[in-house]
Amino acid sequence: MIPDSSGGPSSGSDHDDRPTLETPLVGIIMGSKSDLKIMSAAADLLRQFGIPYEITLVSPHRTPHRMVEYAESARKRGLRVLIAGGGGAAHLPGMVAAFTTIPIIGVPINSTLSVQGLDSILSMIQMPAGVPVATVGIDSATNAAVLAIQMLALNNARLADALEKYRITLKDRVMRTIEELRKGGFQDDV
Repeated sequence: MIPDSSGGPSSGSDHDDRPTLETPLVGIIMGSKSDLKIMSAAADLLRQFGIPYEITLVSPHRTPHRMVEYAESARKRGLRVLIAGGGGAAHLPGMVAAFTTIPIIGVPINSTLSVQGLDSILSMIQMPAGVPVATVGIDSATNAAVLAIQMLALNNARLADALEKYRITLKDRVMRTIEELRKGGFQDDV
């Protein structure tokens, strides 16, 4: 089996990293361990939603055969969505998309100070017709996880309900901040 580690619900804890016996639905892949700092945000959110996932390194340049094997076996292994992070030339999401029809969500990673991740985002969004990579903002692994959850929720009422609750918590967080600002003398025009 290709994946190095998996995560998912096992005791209800939001920070439980123990492997699960459930078949992962989402694969989180990256080309380098240095990408883990960004990509772990996707794993954190999937864990909160109780979605089994796997996370591993798949370098298109250093381990190209592993990348092909991972992509070609993904559907057979039960994966439904892949979240692929990449910095610099960011070939991983596009190359994996060439070997599977599972939806790929690309996370451009800001790995260079000179162009601040623009090279990565351009690499992901400029895919040829028929081989798309859905691309989120630079370093936006959380949004990649939300998009993956939305895809899975199309056929899962529990996830659809959980997404609604998640959106309400985001709204409530903003409303609390507005109230705190008002208490501090901030006046809004709405």
